Amino acid sequence: MAGITARAAGKLTAFLEHAREQIAGSEVAGFDETGFRVDGRLCWVHCARTGKYTLLTIHPKRGTEAMEAMGVLPSFAGVAVHDAWAPYDTYTAPDHQLCCAHALRELQAVTDAAPQGQWCWAAQAAEALTAMQALASEAVGQGREAADPAALAAQVRLFRSAALAGASQTAARSGALMKKHNALARRLLDRQDDYLRLTRDRRIPPDNNGSERDIRMIKLRQKVSGCLRSLTGARQFCAIHSYLSTAAKHGLGSFGVLVLLTENQPWIPSAA
Repeated sequence: MAGITARAAGKLTAFLEHAREQIAGSEVAGFDETGFRVDGRLCWVHCARTGKYTLLTIHPKRGTEAMEAMGVLPSFAGVAVHDAWAPYDTYTAPDHQLCCAHALRELQAVTDAAPQGQWCWAAQAAEALTAMQALASEAVGQGREAADPAALAAQVRLFRSAALAGASQTAARSGALMKKHNALARRLLDRQDDYLRLTRDRRIPPDNNGSERDIRMIKLRQKVSGCLRSLTGARQFCAIHSYLSTAAKHGLGSFGVLVLLTENQPWIPSAA
């Protein structure tokens, strides 16, 4: 089985380079990373994806060294959709869309920690952020380039006033939890444009859920197997899963493209 896997992955060099080029040249792409145990130590699987392509790579490091090795972000100049992890921001050529789903989960945690029945800034911020996503979705459905300016401005005021209240209420930063809440409020203020870019550009999704879906198989594999025995095997696994995920996005079944791979004719999608 190890030999079969090695031979299959070895035939995917051209496919992987094609996927890398297509993602790097796209208008919008999602990026994510997750831990994966290999040979008894923690490594990191990095994901770059679009609606048509998936590229997964694995690296002993989590940060920019791994991103450079992946070879997508260094030449990417579109809109990068990701969570608020700082190393993504070292790339200044792309615009950035921060994942609203991550922000909403963080805001819900703040709301849950607030005394029951007491007004919470995080609840107002979450409601405004959700409303702005709905305005952006409505604009897309109606074929408009951007959300309604007046309705959007009203929600932006609610969002910003809530974040300002949150930053003020937690300014003392007395304790780990308050420091965390203060950091969230200040991030919502400082990165407002990056959270709300989707309201100005209909191409942009409101979250990075697509990347999380594409990387989910990695977590499932670790749950079933515990870990992989070698970094070489992990790289082969990522290459083959990139191939199968991309095929699925093009409406093809795994069996058919695997047959092509075993026949030394790996499927490579046309540029799109």
